[in-house]
Amino acid sequence: MNAADYQSFAEAWESRATIRSRPRRLLEDDQRLIYPLSRQPLVLSETFLRECPQQRDFALVQTLYKFINDVVIFETEIVDKTARSIAKNRFAVAFPFACRYDAMTVVVDEDYHALVAMDFMQQTVALTGIEPIQLPDEIELSRAIPAAVALAPEYLRSAVELICVAIAENTVTGDVAAFARDDSVKPSIKGLMADHLLDEGRHSSFWARMVRIYWHTASDTDRETIAQILPVFIGHYLTNDIQKSFDLRLIDALPVSETTRYSLREEIAGLAFPINRHHPLVGNIVRFFHNSSLLDTPCVQHALRDYLV
Repeated sequence: MNAADYQSFAEAWESRATIRSRPRRLLEDDQRLIYPLSRQPLVLSETFLRECPQQRDFALVQTLYKFINDVVIFETEIVDKTARSIAKNRFAVAFPFACRYDAMTVVVDEDYHALVAMDFMQQTVALTGIEPIQLPDEIELSRAIPAAVALAPEYLRSAVELICVAIAENTVTGDVAAFARDDSVKPSIKGLMADHLLDEGRHSSFWARMVRIYWHTASDTDRETIAQILPVFIGHYLTNDIQKSFDLRLIDALPVSETTRYSLREEIAGLAFPINRHHPLVGNIVRFFHNSSLLDTPCVQHALRDYLV
């Protein structure tokens, strides 16, 4: 894809962006879950179900708080940074005005998503009376992107950052879609996810097109260099160290005996997905590599061979 072929989505944004078209979502005081059980395996563990099932809602609320915290970090510290740099023409990879205008809509959307997420945290504290435990101050991408960028020569660091953010945005879109389909959770939470998905679908396409435009201009040597960095990024991105630390803090916050706490720690120790083609997020990542045209390049195919079916 050439930069000259880029078509802005400005009109679609004006009519469909959630900041333009969605009312405030209000948290319901009903019997539905505030967070899907399937997304917090701790509450489904044998020890938890046997020893402290009455703590389920506390654990789910805390997990929602972490999810909200993750969204705020992702949107304001990672996506916003790269999109704003493109929009203000301060990015090392030059893009035409139409791309930069759309990048600014991404900035607006992502900051709005963070605002909505913070509103939901306030509403949840008010409804449940449950204050958040200590939340992480970073997410996996906070480590994965710098680790990947550090491997690139100076002149390629912006390109690597662009591709990493694009991978993440496309991965998140698939994850949010699964959340939005879960009928066990409160309608407002589902609505929040559906709103987010409406914007993220547009964003994922935007980032894939930015990468296609860049990749079209990249030399064979630069493509080879970037291809070697991609598995390093994926390895860091798919770790669960931060989630594991949070789960351990959550276990410490439960009013249970030390014996129960020990058993819960033992059970969550084996919950990590292997970082290979069977990881549940790898399908989304590989789909992005197809959509962005990177996987048409032999050096990328070779570098990602362990993740391809």
